[in-house]
Amino acid sequence: MPVVRFLNGLGLLDILSKQVDMDRGSNAIYQLSDAIMLTTIGIVAGARSLMKTCIVWQDQVLRECARWRHVPSDSHLGRLFKLFNFQKVVQLETVIHQMRGRTWKKALRSGASKVYALRRITVDLDSTVKTVFGHQEGAEKGYNPPKRGAKSVHPQLAFCAQTKEVLQGWLRSGSAHTANGAVEFMKQLLASLPAHMKIFFRADSGYFGGSLLSYLEACGHSYLVKVSMKNLVKLLIKQDWQPIAGRPDWESCEFQHRCGSWAESRRFVAVRQRKMAKPNGKQGELLGQEPEYDYFCYVTSESLSPWEVHKEYGKRATCETWIEECKNQMALGQIKTGDFMANSALMQCSILAYNAVRWMALLSSNKQLMKWEPESIRCYIVRVAGQLLTGSKQLRIATDKNHLYEQEWQAWLAVGRCI
Repeated sequence: MPVVRFLNGLGLLDILSKQVDMDRGSNAIYQLSDAIMLTTIGIVAGARSLMKTCIVWQDQVLRECARWRHVPSDSHLGRLFKLFNFQKVVQLETVIHQMRGRTWKKALRSGASKVYALRRITVDLDSTVKTVFGHQEGAEKGYNPPKRGAKSVHPQLAFCAQTKEVLQGWLRSGSAHTANGAVEFMKQLLASLPAHMKIFFRADSGYFGGSLLSYLEACGHSYLVKVSMKNLVKLLIKQDWQPIAGRPDWESCEFQHRCGSWAESRRFVAVRQRKMAKPNGKQGELLGQEPEYDYFCYVTSESLSPWEVHKEYGKRATCETWIEECKNQMALGQIKTGDFMANSALMQCSILAYNAVRWMALLSSNKQLMKWEPESIRCYIVRVAGQLLTGSKQLRIATDKNHLYEQEWQAWLAVGRCI
């Protein structure tokens, strides 16, 4: 119930009615906004299909407190989502951006977080693969290491490192290359951020490309991207390598380099670690072998030392964890129909559900809530037994006074009440 009150308090239904074209007749029982709200709450509760979403809403306490007399069937929900087209999906993305803006402003006013006032935030961009079975629109063969040759979809997600939330997500076909549409993706994302805010962009080698870097430079943003190019090792071997103080077997270098299609050169930094020498020969003697190295190369606009750049890039590893949380704990790419745009809208519901949990933890200022994964919050905070009381013409929920995590529980309730 706190999640329902939180989303209602932020005006989700009002924003949906204004931003998303609701081209259904006035006599329609359910609107698109209803489908989005029902599905989002269902995902927060742990639903991984439209049928399980409906099962979640069969709970009388939830329906009574959320003022739903009845809910649609899973087939009815599916038909509602199939009304989405590209324009409506973009409008739904705008809704999430506006919800984020309201949350950040509220967090700043309450003193819970200063993220809205920051001059620069860190944005981690990455893509992930979700295997698809059957015949679904957009499911195509492409890069799919877990199940080679199987059809898949290829979502692209951008995270805010300061708040762990999804800033933006696109559902793409399985044949899409990692960096496909990256410039357009960033244009939409940057347009949604406060005008005073710049970003520090981090990404893996899949996003190493001149067009994206040029766009970020033109907008005044900084970046750190891992390098992927042919003959990279040959290029690195020729550089002037210097030992790193206090780091045995580690060396670093930096240089200016212009790739073939680039209009200008950019700063490259690299570090390398010497591999352990392997014995060669019957007696295990080392016969004057040339040393071998593991190389790590990056292109960046930051004025950090090569070792500092290497450590800074390592911080984006948490982005992989957040992606897995979205996929495995908040059903991102899991709830599907046969329609690609319907699936895109369903993915936005997963993003909204994930962000709602992150936003509430942010506003609570509770360190444990901000640290927990969504599944932990669902287990300890969301799925709490309660009794519906209807005395004095009011609806109240009575819960156990001895909660396992009392401080976190009270902080969670406070966010729902204060909205």
